[in-house]
Amino acid sequence: MMVLILTNLFPTKDNPNSGIFITKRLKEHEKLGVDFTAVSLAFRDKGRLLNLLRSLLHKPSEIPLEELEGVSFNPVFVERGLFDVVIQKFWTMKKALENFTDRFAEQIFQKFPKHNIIHAHGMYLPAPAGVVARKVSEIWNVPYVVTLHGSDVNLNMARRDVRDIYLETLENAARCIFVSRALLEKAKSFGYSGQNATVIPNGYDPDVFKPMDKNTVRKELGIYKEDTQYVGFVGNLIPIKRADKLPEIFRKIAKELPNTRFLIVGNGVLRDKILKEMEGLDVIFAGRVPQVEVAKYMNAMNVMVLPSRNEGWPCVVLEAQACGTCVIGSSSGGIPEAIGFDEYVAKEEENFEERFARKG
Repeated sequence: MMVLILTNLFPTKDNPNSGIFITKRLKEHEKLGVDFTAVSLAFRDKGRLLNLLRSLLHKPSEIPLEELEGVSFNPVFVERGLFDVVIQKFWTMKKALENFTDRFAEQIFQKFPKHNIIHAHGMYLPAPAGVVARKVSEIWNVPYVVTLHGSDVNLNMARRDVRDIYLETLENAARCIFVSRALLEKAKSFGYSGQNATVIPNGYDPDVFKPMDKNTVRKELGIYKEDTQYVGFVGNLIPIKRADKLPEIFRKIAKELPNTRFLIVGNGVLRDKILKEMEGLDVIFAGRVPQVEVAKYMNAMNVMVLPSRNEGWPCVVLEAQACGTCVIGSSSGGIPEAIGFDEYVAKEEENFEERFARKG
């Protein structure tokens, strides 16, 4: 059986860890002898003005990698000009979605032989992989499966202008896989029946994420300091992760526990703002690092915080716990499911940052 994997989430030149949980799944497919072709649905921006705009907005490169950890990815590109972006942002997202998914489906039909089944990872705008899968499945007359990971439901499906397309795609899939019960319930709140749904949380790599001696790791990373507690964050520095509130949360923790060193592993559009607002704190910015280094930083922490505003299934929770590190999280999405202990979850209520910091 040949499986065509379509994904909106894939490793890029600037961020090899992007969609790492999908790369790991594909490695397991290989171990099981699954015959698959992985296709990255990527955009190629054309025109100097659009590229200048991306640079000014500090948007990272989305140049897809063709190989990571032995897994091969086959990028399929759709060119996107300034007019396409204007339509997407200021006219109608629905027209942009239909345009882009048609173009991706046509390219896939032309470039790849017929497969027996299609598995789409992600329903992310402006070209949801699930919608592309549905269109290709209609051409090939084969079933398709959609896995939904988080923001594709929490943010994208929440949009009324494209919801009918989302519902049509999910209801007609052979199976819809959700990474958490909370994500499935969110989709149901938008009108999805759930009759073809299954919940399968993401896992972690036990060969990478495992307990290590904290002081040894701290010395190895060059961050050791005597009589110090380590509190950290791992993830993209973006609003949906509530990274904008990290300075406030960390300052409240430092006020109660002065001998605290803070670790931030990740990068994103809020980095410079966070750096400025954390002046005076004992904080180390590690940036984006390979998974092996992420595991070391997690082991170096006494506590990892995840104050996200929305999450499908936060892999970092399981990874940190596998390292023996306590995780404090918000009550958003699949975070409580992943953490597993109510006392380590701060509810989304008034004075969130204050209550969250107390738990940390």
